Amino acid sequence: MAAAPPLRRSDSARGEFSPLKHFVVAKKKICDVFEQLLEYVKETSEFAEETCENKALEKIASQDQKLEIQAYADKLTIIKEVLARRHMKVAFFGRTSNGKSTVINAMLRDRVLPSGIGHTTNCFLSVEGTDDDKAFLKTEGSEEEKSIKTVNQLAHALHMDESLDAGSLVRVFWPKSKCALLRDDLVLMDSPGTDVTSQLDSWIDKFCLDADVFVLVANSESTLMNTEKHFFHKVNERLSKPNIFILNNRWDASANEPEYMEDVRKQHTDRCVDFLVEELKVVDPEQAPNHIFFVSAKEVLNSRMQRAQGMPETGGALAEGFQERLKEFQSFERTFEECISQSAVKTKFEQHTIRAKQITEKVQGIMDAINIEAAEKRVAALEDREYQMDRLDFVRNQLNLLIDDIKKKIKAISEDVEAKVSSAMGEEICRLHVIIDEFHADFHPSPHVLQIYKSELLSHVEEGMGKNLAFRCSDAVNASVQDSQRYMIETMIPLLPSAAQSQIHMLVPSRKFDLSYDLNCATLCSDFQENIEFQFSLGWTALVHRFLSSANAQRALKLVDQNLQTSRPALPLASTPSSGPPSMVAPPNQEKAVMTQEELMLAVATNFASLTSRTSMSVVIVGGVVWRTIGWRLIALSASLYGLLYLYERLTWTTKAKERTLKQQFVDYATEKLQLIVSFTSANCSHQVQQEMATTFARLCQQVDQTQKELEAEICQLTAKIDQLETVQSHSKRLRHKATELERQLEAFTQQYLQPQQ
Repeated sequence: MAAAPPLRRSDSARGEFSPLKHFVVAKKKICDVFEQLLEYVKETSEFAEETCENKALEKIASQDQKLEIQAYADKLTIIKEVLARRHMKVAFFGRTSNGKSTVINAMLRDRVLPSGIGHTTNCFLSVEGTDDDKAFLKTEGSEEEKSIKTVNQLAHALHMDESLDAGSLVRVFWPKSKCALLRDDLVLMDSPGTDVTSQLDSWIDKFCLDADVFVLVANSESTLMNTEKHFFHKVNERLSKPNIFILNNRWDASANEPEYMEDVRKQHTDRCVDFLVEELKVVDPEQAPNHIFFVSAKEVLNSRMQRAQGMPETGGALAEGFQERLKEFQSFERTFEECISQSAVKTKFEQHTIRAKQITEKVQGIMDAINIEAAEKRVAALEDREYQMDRLDFVRNQLNLLIDDIKKKIKAISEDVEAKVSSAMGEEICRLHVIIDEFHADFHPSPHVLQIYKSELLSHVEEGMGKNLAFRCSDAVNASVQDSQRYMIETMIPLLPSAAQSQIHMLVPSRKFDLSYDLNCATLCSDFQENIEFQFSLGWTALVHRFLSSANAQRALKLVDQNLQTSRPALPLASTPSSGPPSMVAPPNQEKAVMTQEELMLAVATNFASLTSRTSMSVVIVGGVVWRTIGWRLIALSASLYGLLYLYERLTWTTKAKERTLKQQFVDYATEKLQLIVSFTSANCSHQVQQEMATTFARLCQQVDQTQKELEAEICQLTAKIDQLETVQSHSKRLRHKATELERQLEAFTQQYLQPQQ
C-alpha cells in the first residue's frame, strides 16, 4: 500500500505540515468504510429476510442468520455514530498555577482560556472547535449554549457559577475560523491542579480514559512533586502505557542564571526520564528524552499574539534565549501532533476496525452459507427436474406403446368372445328341442290358453338359452376379462404415482363381469302362428306337400280351390283333411299367391321325375304289380287300410298330440329365427367385453393423464424454484464480493493507519 501523501494544515500562522491531518483523513476514511459497511449489512439483512420468508426456497436462510445480521446492522449504526463523535483528546495536568491554561492558549495561538495572575482553573475545561462564528460554552448536565465573546466573560462565567466544582466539566466551543488547531478534530482539556483534590480516581474515570495524550505541565523552578507523580501512577494503572509528555514550563527564568542552565536542565531531564522509564515504564530510555521539553508558554503566547496583530514576533520584553525556547515549544508541538495523531488513530479506530472486519467476515460467512445451500438445493432441483422430465417422457412413450398393445389385446379378446358366443349359440340352437321338451305347462287348444302357453314357452326358451349360454361362455369370458384387466393394471402401475398405486384397486374395482345375452325371443318370435288342426298323413294336402315343395304346394292348392269354385260356384268348399307337414305354417302374405296351370304342371313333372328316389315310387310300382295280379281285391284292401289309417290318426289326434305338434312347429320356427341373430348376439357380447375393457383402460389412462399433469406442474414448479435459487446464488455472490471489497478497504486502512510505518 502506498504511503499517504503529506498533509498541510490550513494555518495562517504557519505553513508547516500538520500530522493532525493524519487523524482527520483516517477518520473520514474509516467513516466512509463504515457507511459502506452499514449499507452492505442492511442490504444483506433485507436479502436474508426475503430469502428466509420465501417458503418456496425451503429456508435457505435461517431465522438465526436473519437475526444475526440485523444485530450486526444495529451494532454498526451505533459504531458509526460513535466514530462521528470521535476526536483527538489531550489532557493537561499539573499543580495549580504551573501554566496549564497558558500552554493551551499558546498552542491555540490565542487567549481562549483565562490565565495569569488571579485566574486559576477551578474545574475541567475542554476546548473544541465549532463551525459557528461565535464562541459559547456548555456546562455539565445542560445543553444550554451560553454565549461568550471574550476571555474575561468566560472567566466571569466560570467564577459566577457556584455549581461548578473541581470534578465538573465545562465544554468551551471556539470558532474554528479563529483557531486552526481546532479544525483538526482536536480537543484540549484543562484541569484544576492535582494538588487541590484527593478525588483523583473519579477524575481519571471521568476525564482520562479516552485521552490520547497526557501533558504534565511542571514548574521548572521546582522539581516534580509527589502529587503529580501520584496522579500519573493512577493513570498508568488504568491505561496501558499512556502517552505522557512533560513540559518544564517557565524555563525563561533560567536566563537569569545562564551558568547553571545546563546543570539544571540535566537534573530535570534525569528526574523526568527516571519517572517515565523506571517508575511508570511507559517509554524506553532512548525515547524518553523526546517526551521532555523545556519551554516558556507565556513567551510563546505573547510572541504569537504579537504576530497575529502584525507586530514583530520578538518584540517586547523577552528574556535571552527566547528563540531556543520557541523552537523547543514548536518541537513539542510537532512531536505531540505526531504522537497524538498516531495514538488517536490507533486507540479510536483500531478496535472498531477489528470489529468491522469480524462483522464483515461473519456476514460474508453467512452469504457463503446461503450461496452453498442455494447451490446444493439448485443442483438437487435440477436433478429432480431432470428425473421428472425423464419420467414424463417415459410415461408418454410407454403410454403410447401400451395404447397400441391394449387395443390389440382388446380386439383379440373381443374376437375370441364373439367366436365363443357364436359357437355356443349355434350349439344351443341345435339342441333347442331339448329346452322346449323340458317345458311343461297346461295346454288347451283354445286361443286364450294358447296365447298364455306360447308366452310362457317364449320365456322358458329365453331363460333356458340364457342360462346355457352363460354356463358355456360367462366363466371363460369373465376370466379372460379379469386377466386382461390385471394385465392392464400391472402394465400401467409403473406409470402412476405412488399414492395412486396404493389406491389402484379403489380406482379400478375388481368385480365379476357377466355377459348379457339379450335374445329377446318375445319380439323375435312374435309372428309365430301354430297349426294344430287335424291333418291326415295320406290326404290330398299332405300328398301335394310331399310331391311339391311347401311353397309350391300352397300355391297349387290355392289354384285347385279357385278352379273348383269357378266350375261349381254353388257348391261349398269340401273340407278335406290336410296331410301337409305340421311344421309348415302359411304366412299371411301367401294367401294372395296364385299358381298358373303351366307352373303347376311344371312342378308336377319335376317332382314326379324325382319319385324314383322316394318311398312313394316303390308303393306305386308294387301297387301296379299287385293290381295286375290281384285286381279289385287290392283296391278293397287299400281302401280298408286307408280308412283304418285315417281312423287311427283321427283317434290319436289328442291334446298331447296337438301340444307336441305345436312344440315341433315352434322348434322349426325358432331355429330359423335364432339363426338370424347369431352374429348379432355374438357381436353384442363382443361389444360388451370391449366396452368393459375399454372402460377399465380409460380409467387407468385418466390416472396416467393426471400423473402427466402433476409431472408437468411439478416441472414448472421446479423450474421456478431453480430460477429463484439462481437469483439467490447470484445475489449472495454479489454480496460476498462486496464483503471482499470491504475487507480489502479495511485491510488497506489497517496497513496505512494502524500498522507501524517502516
